Amino acid sequence: MKRPYESLRSARWFAPDDFRSFGHRSRVLQMGYSYADWMGKPVIAIVNTWSDANQCHAHFKQRVEDVKRGILQAGGFPLELPAISLSESMVKPTTMLYRNFLAMETEELLRSHPVDGAVLMGGCDKTTPGLTMGALSMGIPFIYLPAGPMLRGNWKGKVLGSGSDAFKYWDERRAGRLGEQAWAEMEAGIARSHGTCMTMGTAATMMGIAEAVGLSLPGASSIPAADANHIRMSADCGRRIVEMVWEDLTPAKMLTRASFENGIACAMAMGCSTNAIVHLIAMSRRAGHAVSLDDFDAFSRRVPVIANIRPSGDAYLMEDFFYAGGLPAMLERIRGHLHTEALTVNGRTLGENIEGAEVYDDDVIRPLANPIYAEGALAVLRGNLAPDGVVIKPSACAPHLLQHSGRALVFDDYPALKKAVEDPELDVTGDDILVLRNAGPRGAGMPEWGMLPIPTKLLKQGVKDMLRLSDARMSGTSYGGCLLHCSPEAAIGGPLALLKTGDRISVDVPARRIHLEVSDEELALRKAGWTPPPPRYERGYGWMFGRHIKQANEGCDFDFLETGFGKPVPEPDIF
Repeated sequence: MKRPYESLRSARWFAPDDFRSFGHRSRVLQMGYSYADWMGKPVIAIVNTWSDANQCHAHFKQRVEDVKRGILQAGGFPLELPAISLSESMVKPTTMLYRNFLAMETEELLRSHPVDGAVLMGGCDKTTPGLTMGALSMGIPFIYLPAGPMLRGNWKGKVLGSGSDAFKYWDERRAGRLGEQAWAEMEAGIARSHGTCMTMGTAATMMGIAEAVGLSLPGASSIPAADANHIRMSADCGRRIVEMVWEDLTPAKMLTRASFENGIACAMAMGCSTNAIVHLIAMSRRAGHAVSLDDFDAFSRRVPVIANIRPSGDAYLMEDFFYAGGLPAMLERIRGHLHTEALTVNGRTLGENIEGAEVYDDDVIRPLANPIYAEGALAVLRGNLAPDGVVIKPSACAPHLLQHSGRALVFDDYPALKKAVEDPELDVTGDDILVLRNAGPRGAGMPEWGMLPIPTKLLKQGVKDMLRLSDARMSGTSYGGCLLHCSPEAAIGGPLALLKTGDRISVDVPARRIHLEVSDEELALRKAGWTPPPPRYERGYGWMFGRHIKQANEGCDFDFLETGFGKPVPEPDIF
């Protein structure tokens, strides 16, 4: 049923016969629009995270025009609202520092402008959670438009995957087995179109999760950025958001806890990035339907990895995934693990959206009886070293490391680690556990330092994987025996801060246990002598971040942005 125009948010700005509305209308006329362009129509914000420094979103200059075309066709009035871009490759020290910044900006852009609905244009890692977190808090109808993965890389006839192959061949170069010319040629071939990483990194993971939760049109997340289908999908987003506004299909009316559990099930089947945990927890808490580490671990026990996409898989990339049927086909295969009654942005249920979706290549999207990994992509371990959890991606880890005990080799900062791993005399073996601390949310903004480099000495001995532990994150394109998001982090006095080189750590992934083999009495003595590191930032946004960021197991949102913090923000005054 179509709601009356007078009930739209934008009507508060434009409809009344008063002085303020006169000012609003006259300024729209100033831009060259006529009354026929906007009067009586929904105003749709297009939150565009394009920038000259974001390779993943290079096509958004054109795609925003495609979205506008769809909005106009459906009888809406489009307004493009640029937002911070957050290129994973370019923004330092880490885009994680600015995810919540984008969420705040998105929420306030939508609240402060005369808009009735929104199309959110993102894709590069933190843009998916940042945009959706802000829009969920605002609460107006919205659709998420995923940037789509780039085309497959190519080097000397070999298919290259962003991140995963870069890490692999960099180790070969460090070991002296890859020359400078070959390295330069690979550098020019690994990323050859606009779009996000085409491995199952954080970008592909979060775009897929957004679709599974119900925030994107069916199949949208799998379309390669350079494919003409992506242009058509963008226009479809524009047309559909106008309908959503008239239907008043808000997130509160659409989303339930089941929606976010669908996101978890999808993540596990995809062989997702470990970052999925931090972002989906934050998104769910913004929606008022919180999921937790325990939910991720429970789904991991029963949903196998069936997407044969690097780094969990061994052969294929996102372009292959699209040709094999894409996300709808994968979700149809795990239908039994989904809440198919959950509503999505097209007004239909998830079950209706995936009904009859076909898999065209059983090696790319495996049958449940022939998975890539029998359990899900992630596991959550707990113990005296990580009371609030530590995360590992067992599907991308050497099997012999899933039950392992080793000596800790501890570093307090990344420069010290980086220097040490190149030392040919470093006292280290492949059985040791490398540890980096003070790299968590409070300590460093939680950068992607968690795939600690294997010491060159060991690479030359043929060691390809070893256990590595930190309170940092790692790139979703990474692989290996990396224990991440250790909570509480070292910078706030978590047990990781008390660890010493030479201590023994036991890891048992099947039992979901991590244990520091040091007595409680000794740990208490170390705690009494511990002093916190000085704050990293003493002014500005970084200072605010350090004071209000929550821990990894809680999604790393700001405490004052979560749903339960204070009363809902009212509509802006217009006087």
